[in-house]
Parts: sequence; structure tokens; C-alpha cells
Amino acid sequence: MGSKTYENDAQRGDGAPTSPITSDTTGGEPRGAHLSRDGDGNLGDDNGDKDADGDNRACAVALSLTRPSAPTTNSEKKKRRKRKKNTSLLKQSSPPRIPLSDLFPTSRYPMGELQSYEPVIENTARTTAEEVRYLSRYHLQDDNVLNDYRKAAEIHRQVRRWTQESVRPGQALTDIAVDIEDGVRALLDNAGIERGASLKSGMGFPTGLSLNNCVAHYTPNPRQKEIILQESDVMKVDFGVHINGWIVDSAFTMSFDPTYDNLLAAVKDATNTGIKNAGIDVRISDVSAAIQEAMESYEVEINGKTFPVKPVRNITGHDIKRYQIHGGKSIPFIKNSSQTKMEEGEIFAIETFGTTGRGFLVDGPGVYGYGKDPHAPKRVVSPLATARSLYKIINENFGSIVFCRRYLERLGVERYLAGLNNLASNGIVEVYSPLMDIEGSYSAQFEHTILLRESCKEVISRGPDY
Repeated sequence: MGSKTYENDAQRGDGAPTSPITSDTTGGEPRGAHLSRDGDGNLGDDNGDKDADGDNRACAVALSLTRPSAPTTNSEKKKRRKRKKNTSLLKQSSPPRIPLSDLFPTSRYPMGELQSYEPVIENTARTTAEEVRYLSRYHLQDDNVLNDYRKAAEIHRQVRRWTQESVRPGQALTDIAVDIEDGVRALLDNAGIERGASLKSGMGFPTGLSLNNCVAHYTPNPRQKEIILQESDVMKVDFGVHINGWIVDSAFTMSFDPTYDNLLAAVKDATNTGIKNAGIDVRISDVSAAIQEAMESYEVEINGKTFPVKPVRNITGHDIKRYQIHGGKSIPFIKNSSQTKMEEGEIFAIETFGTTGRGFLVDGPGVYGYGKDPHAPKRVVSPLATARSLYKIINENFGSIVFCRRYLERLGVERYLAGLNNLASNGIVEVYSPLMDIEGSYSAQFEHTILLRESCKEVISRGPDY
């Protein structure tokens, strides 16, 4: 989910080149456990995990299971074959509705793609302030947090795989959004209806389905005109999955006409370039410069006219904090002079948007969603009873996670618009509008969530698709 900026705002960033390290995608599962899950979970090459932390121990255990054992009798071999024959295997359904915990009975989920850090040339010794900030981000050393993140990422992979295979022109955007969200909740085994259930796990933000010159932040909402997906549309699909507030934010673009292939290729290349250059102690401005260079090396021909692919100037990638999709740091897609650096323990959504238009966005009609200020008080004083009751519902079900009107109505909330407007006008919740480029232009988006761990960066949402 892109973070909106204004063209004259100070922009931050940093980046450092990296080389990929392929990972053991079973994440330390016992031998044979991978047979119980959907094959779509395999990421990268199966060359083994080269991570320097506890994941190596899991790999060592897995290797020891392959060593030759003592000779066995014929009767013992027959018994083993018989047990294998009776084994029942589960595969993900279509649409995806089997909870992920049923597909992974060990509750250990595939890790993302691991990439090594390359040394930063300049002197980048950490200051005391940076060390203090690092101590507040110890969560990436917690196996439970990493496992929650990997589970959320596997859910994202399985749901988006079904989306890519199933969504076709002629479908209503509301149906597409609801199918994606129903899939996420089913795989989480959490419908999110009971009070507080959506704070345990659920959607990281409303599903974005932005078409053509609508670059970001569109989701179908009640009482809006229904939009039908067309053969000529370029659709950005942006959705998040969270478990215990740890959000996986990943996005891709779908088109049904090869005319737009170069547009998609440009943005995918720019995103992967950003990931490659990201790292601990790297200036975000260096990541931004690399992104811009990669994207601007492409052009696309549409109806006989050639368009350069431009990076969007006033929307950015961003860091992610617990229950907070936009953590405060931004990664622009254009060169800038910011000296802000990425730091160990941080989580980033590395995303890029490319367009055939102006590359500068304005607010479009309607509302995408709402996000409560993470520093807002527990209670609000308002003359409107609907605002007070709605604020309680927001705190109990969403906290600071971005939500939309569709989610409120799913909970059975009625007559909420006056209360929402009152909370927004008092700065309690932020309103997100659709972001538009000029009419007739086309845009694309690709995005991954990366974890800046001590010894490597983990592209947690990486899959065989992008």
C-alpha cells in the first residue's frame, strides 16, 4: 500500500547492492512435511538455506535425516510402504478456503527469499541513538514473530496465485475484492466477525483494485457505482495480510493485453532493483536513484505512440511497524538528497509505481479507507453519539489498521457516515482517497515486504510469480 507524499516534502532513503541467496523454502520442516501443502509455496532454487541464524540448525537436522540407516528386514520395509500408502494428503482448494494450519501441521511456514548484504563503502558505524532504536526492534530475532510473518506471506502467495489464475474481464471489482478477502480470512481460519478477532489476524488494509490512470488506493465500497473489469484494463492488485499486527504488504499488476507488457516489466524491474539495493546502513536516497534509473530505461508503445515509463513522484514505498502500515520512513522513486538510512531490524514495503502519464497524482473522487491515528486517545469527546460508538468499534476491531466502509458493514454497523466524518474532521482518523494520474494514462505496481535481519534481508513475500 503506497504512502502518499507531496512533491516538495523532504524525502528520505538509502540502499546498498546485494546478491541473492536462495533459501530452503520449507523453513526447517521435518522431512516429508512439504507434501502436505500446496506446491505453490516453493520459492527460488532448492539449494538450501544459507542464513546465519537458527534456520541453519533446522537445515542440519533435515540433512541428518537423509543419512543411511542400518539394514532393515523385508517385513519392516513392507510395513513402511503400507503406512505411506494410507497417508492422506491435503492440497489447497480453489478458491482457497482450507486454513493454512491444516496444510502445515507442524506450524512452521516457508521463509522468504534470503539475500546477503554487501559492504557499504563509507564509514557507517552506528551511533548510540541508532543502537537504542535497534533495541526497540528486537522482534526480528523472535522465532514466533518470524513464523507469524512467514505464515502471513504464504497466505498472500496462495491467495494471489488463485487471483492470477481466476480473475478475468467481465467480473465486478466488488466480487474480486470479496473473493480475495474471503480467501485470506479462510486461510487464517478467522472470519473476523467476533469483537477483537480482526486484531489477532486479518486484512492488513482494504484490498486495492486500481485501474489504469487510478494509480493506487481504490477499493469498491457500498453505494458506489459498480465497476466491471475490461479486457483493456491494467489492474493493480494490492492487499495485505496481518497476524498479531505484523503486516505483509505485497502487490502485483494484471493486464490482459500484451500491449502493456513493457510497462509491467519496467515496474517489476524497478521493484527488484530497489530490493537489491536495500540494506542495513544504506541511504534511502541511493535506493531511490537506482529505482529511477531502472524504471526510466523502459518505454511502452500504445496505439502506435511511444511513451516513456515514468516513476510516480508523490507516492512512495515505506517502512512498516506493528499494526501500522506506514511507519514513518519513505522510499521515493526519484533521486533526492535525503541522508536517512535503513537500519537493522526495520521492515520495509519496497514498492514502485510506473506510469505513462505525468507521474504526479491528485486525489480522485470517493474514499478508499480510513486509518486511526496510532497516537489517538483511547476515548474521544464528541457531541455525536454515533462518533463515540463508532470509535469504540474501530478500537475493538481495527485499532490503527486501515479499514473501509465495506468492513464496517460486514460487522453489521449502520448509520456510520456522520460519525466517520466527525472523527475525520477532528483528526482522529485519516481519510485515504483514490490517487489519480491524467485521464488516458496507464500505471503499474509491484511490491514486496522485506525484513532487514542481522545477517541478511528476507524478502518475505517473494513467490514464483514475482
